[in-house]
Amino acid sequence: MVFNLNEVDRFTREGMGSLPAAAFNRFSHATGLAGPQDTFVSVNNDTVYSVAQLDLSGGPLLLHVPDTAGRYYVLQFVDAWTNNFAYAGRRATGTAAGSYLLTGPGWSGEVPASVTRIAAPTAVASIVGRWACDNTGDLAAVQALQQAVTLEPFDADAPPPAGLPAPHGGVDGSELLFFEKLRTWMRAFPPSTADRAYQERFAPLGLLEEATPYPAASADLIAALTAGYHEGKERVEHATTRSDSPEQNGWKPAYDAFNYNLDFFQTGTLNTPQWVIADRATARIVRAASARAGLWGNHAYEAAYAMTWNDGDNRPLDGTQTYTLTFSTPPPVDAFWSITMYDLPDYYLVENPIDRYSIGDRTPHLHHAPDGSLTLYLQPQRPTAPEAAANWLPTPPGRFRPVLRMYQPCPAVFDGTYTLPPITRVPR
Repeated sequence: MVFNLNEVDRFTREGMGSLPAAAFNRFSHATGLAGPQDTFVSVNNDTVYSVAQLDLSGGPLLLHVPDTAGRYYVLQFVDAWTNNFAYAGRRATGTAAGSYLLTGPGWSGEVPASVTRIAAPTAVASIVGRWACDNTGDLAAVQALQQAVTLEPFDADAPPPAGLPAPHGGVDGSELLFFEKLRTWMRAFPPSTADRAYQERFAPLGLLEEATPYPAASADLIAALTAGYHEGKERVEHATTRSDSPEQNGWKPAYDAFNYNLDFFQTGTLNTPQWVIADRATARIVRAASARAGLWGNHAYEAAYAMTWNDGDNRPLDGTQTYTLTFSTPPPVDAFWSITMYDLPDYYLVENPIDRYSIGDRTPHLHHAPDGSLTLYLQPQRPTAPEAAANWLPTPPGRFRPVLRMYQPCPAVFDGTYTLPPITRVPR
């Protein structure tokens, strides 16, 4: 939650790369696909973003989405604890025009006819919108759709939103400030009933206090919190890169990465055993690792992600090497797929000489072999052969991590019928 709400705060005050700052309850629309200027963990390069930070403390909001005439889009609703609690878009609700009443905790008014209510679990939440965009020539059509999205107060006399409560200004040090933010925001945005009971164990740390204990904390408490912060951070990093989840030829399919929501299921979500991590202890560490490596990622039934830090022989991917990735058959999807390149340890896009940050089934002029297979070339320098250059995804000079995205994946992705091919190091 702390990592998430830090980003919410950044989006409202500073914006992020191609997304200008926007106050709560207003959309920020990107004018193009994300690039290296968009310093957000695992940002995608397939869709144009429209993001709104919601504050429902002043009352409900009325959201209207235009008819996209079949174009893929998704509006993902994320609460303060990073639960994906609702979806609207091509998979979830179709591409016809739609209206939604967004309500906060405890609201009990009347929903207008022909309007779908979406109840947010926390007063502050996010809408992460993504619009499919094939190329720069397609941008004008996407921008027209963005401008047709409206978000306005349901009640004309609604009070102004409260915003994020500020942590106490007298708390020094990044470790203590983390816990002060956690204390402040847990009080403002309580989680589900089950997780509130779990949080009772935080009482000895001062996290349940109404007033901050940290400016006058004892040396023993400061030492314990500092050690706990760093041990917890190491645990999250380990879960992110070396989890026990099954691998496919070096890939770590993250199909369960956003299944930690156990309590809040609104429009467009699937509350079935396949898409819910039943064990809450497991769900908590998955939630933290997913925020670290892919904050605001979708459930796999919306967009399935697979990532890797290693080649097919379990050697770390390194920008000093040359690699190939051959798809004998393309990933089975009902929308589209791509491979996107990220650096380490930030998981950001990296500048390259051809401004290509992803490659996939919508990339123009790809070269396919006579048997229909597609070989991608992952390396820092442009390949000399024209057919290889057409299929080149530039790598950064150091360690890197590519991500495969499959939008509206078919069942074969999950039932084992389709297997991800390995990334193969080319001998020198």
